[in-house]
Parts: sequence; C-alpha cells; structure tokens
Amino acid sequence: MVLTALRGALGFLTRLPVGGDEANWDAFRRAPVAFPLAGYVVGALAALPLLLPLPIPTAAALYLVTLYLVTGVTHADGLADLGDAAVVHGDADRRLSVLKDSQTGVGGLLAFGLTLVVLALGAFGLAGAGGRVGLTAAVAIALAAEVGAKAGMATLVCLGAPAHEGLGSALVGENSPAGLLAVAVACLPVVALAPVTGGPAVVAALCCGPVVALLVRSWGRARLGGVSGDLLGATNELARAAAVHVGVVTWTLS
Repeated sequence: MVLTALRGALGFLTRLPVGGDEANWDAFRRAPVAFPLAGYVVGALAALPLLLPLPIPTAAALYLVTLYLVTGVTHADGLADLGDAAVVHGDADRRLSVLKDSQTGVGGLLAFGLTLVVLALGAFGLAGAGGRVGLTAAVAIALAAEVGAKAGMATLVCLGAPAHEGLGSALVGENSPAGLLAVAVACLPVVALAPVTGGPAVVAALCCGPVVALLVRSWGRARLGGVSGDLLGATNELARAAAVHVGVVTWTLS
C-alpha cells in the first residue's frame, strides 16, 4: 500500500518516469505519508551537485537546475497563482477566480521571482559560501528542506478544508489530522541525521515545512475559505526556500 502510494506521489509531485495509474493515484491521495517519502527521493537527487568538487556558484546553480528538472513547474505555478490572488481586492470568490485564471499577473511574477531569488541565495549558502557549511551538513539540510516541504503539503492535506471542487479537494477531502502521525514517523530518519551532520540546522530546516503550511492554511481560510491545489504547490515552494535559509543560518550560528 505504501509503495503504491509512493509511486502515485512521485507521479504527481515530480516528473520522474515512474509510470502510475488510477490505483497509484487513489492510494496516494489517501496516504499523506507518501508526501515526505517522495521528499526523500527529490531531496537526494537535488543534493547530488553538492557532493561534486565544483565551484560554489556552479554547485548552487546545478542544485536549482536539478530540483526543477525533477519536480517541474507545477508547484511554482501554484505559487504564482497565490501571488496573484494575494494582491487582488475583493471577496473569496474573486480570489478563487484569479487562482483559476491561467494568466500570470504582477503579483504572481513577484511572488515566484522573490522566492526563486531567496532559494538561489540559500543554495549558494548550502554550496559552501565562505567555507562555513560542511559537505555533510549541506546535503543533510537540502534533504531536510525537501522532506519538510513535502511534510508541509501533507499538513495542509490533513488539516485543511477544500476551498472548492478540484484537484486540491481530491486530496484534502480524503484525509484527517490522524494522518499526521504517520507523516511525523516518516520524518524521523532526517532527525536521526542531525547528530552526525548539521545538528540543530537539520531539525530547523525540517520544521519549516509544517510551520509554513500552518501560515498558508490560515491565509487560505481567511481569504479563500479553505485550501486549494494552488496553496499546496505554493506551500512546497515557500517552505523549501525558507528551510534552506533557516538551515544554513542555524548551522552557522550553532
């Protein structure tokens, strides 16, 4: 069941050629634990450039390139839609209509652009800016950031209420807060890495995902009346960018 759900998660959250069918999708949408499990795969692949003996800017650039080659732009599109909805004046119906609009406005461009810059600068820190981040810490923080971002998506799925019928409701409507226990257990291997790699930095990066998810959930409830698929994607992008920076800063100060 878990492997079937993981295959469905990888098919939905990434561009990896895992195949997948209706059974995989159904298993995934009923098993939020598949989110962080998929985060291990994405995080490990994205961290590969950090293992190579490359100049810091090159390693940071390859981290970003690998990340979006693996995940595609679906989540980034959700972030852009959220940015557009956030700057719109009006009620929830008006904002929901903006979320469904395929055109990207200034708010969306600004939201995605700023997040990408934040992530790029964090990747530079991960790659070893100033010689302050060790190799093992960099890889562990990158992995924790991705697992945490996916755990944030699972948090929204388990705690949120659907804002409207659609892809988001197919996930949110099938889960409850009880599913977070399995999500927390799935994150334990990352916590186990902390003593031998980045210490508190790994845990701090991991925790960013759920924290960002709760903030996005609060905004969605107040502005949209619930959680949509776009908010799931936005949570992934925002949580990852925040986690990389929080991890690097915590490692530097610890």
